[in-house]
Amino acid sequence: MEYRDAIDFLDGHVNLEATAGRIHGLSLDAIRGLVASMGNPQSDLTSLHVTGTNGKGSVVAIASSLLTAAGLRVGSYTSPHVDTVRERLRISGDLINEDEFAELVSDLVRYVGALDEQPSYFELLTAAAFLWFSNEAVDVGVIEVGLLGRFDATNVVESSVSVITNIGLDHTDGIGDWRRAVATEKAGIISRGRPLVLGETSVDLLEVFMDEGPDPLLVRGSDFGVAASSPAVGGQVLDLFGPYGRHDEVYLSLHGPHQADNAAVAVTAAEAILDTKLGDDVVSEALGGMAIPGRLEVVSSRPLVVLDAAHNPEAASALADTVSDVFPGARRILVLGMLGPREPGAVVAELARLVPDLVVVFTAPSRRAVPAQVLESTCRRRGLDVESAPDVGEAVRRAVALAGEDDMVLITGSFYVLSGARTAIEGLAGSDYEEFDS
Repeated sequence: MEYRDAIDFLDGHVNLEATAGRIHGLSLDAIRGLVASMGNPQSDLTSLHVTGTNGKGSVVAIASSLLTAAGLRVGSYTSPHVDTVRERLRISGDLINEDEFAELVSDLVRYVGALDEQPSYFELLTAAAFLWFSNEAVDVGVIEVGLLGRFDATNVVESSVSVITNIGLDHTDGIGDWRRAVATEKAGIISRGRPLVLGETSVDLLEVFMDEGPDPLLVRGSDFGVAASSPAVGGQVLDLFGPYGRHDEVYLSLHGPHQADNAAVAVTAAEAILDTKLGDDVVSEALGGMAIPGRLEVVSSRPLVVLDAAHNPEAASALADTVSDVFPGARRILVLGMLGPREPGAVVAELARLVPDLVVVFTAPSRRAVPAQVLESTCRRRGLDVESAPDVGEAVRRAVALAGEDDMVLITGSFYVLSGARTAIEGLAGSDYEEFDS
């Protein structure tokens, strides 16, 4: 099987990510049948299993870097991807190559042919990750949940350490006691008698997690956290504390208090997996070299062009705070595309705090896209100057054309808009936009 054939095979299966938010009727039956036919490769893994409304991708990236710096062979499985599906499967930071990916999918074809129930796109990728990690004898698998937790395909793995970053308004209708309902679903990844690293600090939700029987339960703010932080060029300097000890004056090459919290969660989770304190040199090496695509990612300097996948109100709020702190005073132009079923009003309200000179909106390339006209009217209700573009490429070109050398173009709203944005930026780098310096 060639790589293109592998992609075509996956694309031929239902993609539940395209209907994210519809959780009723979900079941683990299909993924259980698939991995059972493969000999349950997930059972070979020591696993760090991560869920949460925001921050889980960053925690996976930071924890993977920490464990790799500690000398382990680390597999990581994440979603969604930005430019290529291979981004989802990595060992010690390196993407699976096209030949390996095609070989994995070729194996899947054989297993799927013997099943009564056809797995989804995400279930196939999840099973492929488990098979690859087993074949490659990784020491630890760091696994990111796709949706909620309890009925997510990744939850066929037995968590050695579970992580719940936070509970926010995403993949929920927001009706009734939605926070408890979301917490209950995310708590489904907890393994009884195994550690839980809990970034969520709401006291009223604590019993939801305790009911799953983790041991120990490590809570941010009391058992671990950020003791101090100060800004630095390209990031921040942190003092971290945790059950295994302190790490003082550690440089993190990521901006924002939310990333400081994510680092604290990741360090604690990595130390819980190892059941020992990481060396200060290991923590310094890992945190000082972090670069996470799609999280306040600078892709040009003149004008400043930044990609960030903030897709819900909490993420947009963190983005607005961080941009205001890190890039104060810059004239700002926003490029915005979003996916439903999220209501864009709350996200736009947070982004409006950046006081952009202009917002260029477009319909994202997805069946779940919020139409450009809806985004436009939402922005107008907030008193923002706004115009529409036919697609992300034209939106980026328009924003860059209007930006001066000292201005900022911020492209945000969803992971699913970043690939097209990056392609447009690369095109501009070789175009007649003389002011564009990538």
